[in-house]
Amino acid sequence: MKRKDLIRHLNKEGCILIREGGKYSVFMNPKNNKEVPVTRHNEIADFAAKKICKELGINPPD
Repeated sequence: MKRKDLIRHLNKEGCILIREGGKYSVFMNPKNNKEVPVTRHNEIADFAAKKICKELGINPPD
């Protein structure tokens, strides 16, 4: 999965960008205050994208 597609999905589900780290962008779900780092690689493995969504408490991308 492309990183930009994952970011678009996170934003659509209501997650917001909190801060930019050295190698990661940190997103938060304001509904449950969970934070998750998202790597800055162009390609993110499908299992990693599903894990990020699960940790944020949102539906995985299609």
